Amino acid sequence: MTPLHKAVRLALTEAADPAKAPAMQAYMKSAMPFLGAQAAPRRAAVKRVFAEHRIDTAPEWRRAVLALWRDAEYREERYAAIELCAYRYYKPFQTLYTVPMYEEMIVTGAWWDYVDELAVHRIGGLLRAYPDTMRPLMLEWAGDPDLWKRRTSILCQNAFKDRTDLGLLYACIEPSLSDTDFFARKAIGWALREYAKTDAREVLRYVTLKGLNGLSRREALKNLPVR
Repeated sequence: MTPLHKAVRLALTEAADPAKAPAMQAYMKSAMPFLGAQAAPRRAAVKRVFAEHRIDTAPEWRRAVLALWRDAEYREERYAAIELCAYRYYKPFQTLYTVPMYEEMIVTGAWWDYVDELAVHRIGGLLRAYPDTMRPLMLEWAGDPDLWKRRTSILCQNAFKDRTDLGLLYACIEPSLSDTDFFARKAIGWALREYAKTDAREVLRYVTLKGLNGLSRREALKNLPVR
């Protein structure tokens, strides 16, 4: 275990309420146990650790993220790895070299609490910064057999608002339209609901055109007067 990982585990343990751990594990349906550190104290604790353990280069930072991710024994340690990805000091390190790291975290994490944060904020950030490279990659992920890569391709523009590439969004949704999996259906509805905040009429048109029903339709039209 690296010194950073030791410091993260100690900080998380001190921030945890072990009595809460079983309920947190049950809610997340997690095989990996929890320490019982809830979101606000957990984030504050790991930010203090990150401030005390600065990493100088992008390759070292990527290795540190993956070591924390791969060696995690508690789910909060994987949350800490995701927080390390987002730590402000490492914003200049958010380049295309991070894609394999995020892909590994998405595929091996394979659950919404990990994947959605990475999809919206990390992959989405790369798409915004490097559209010529990331757009074809998201189209590739949209057709991938892996559910969580498909979900990432659908959700990666959730924070784009009027800068959403609508053609890309629809192209990423299309391969999953026939998927009956809850997390695929939910992703489609959530992505459309976010875009409806920008153009509700267009989302209603698309939902009607594609004959969306069930969960995807409910989520997409959740905040619209006509459902």
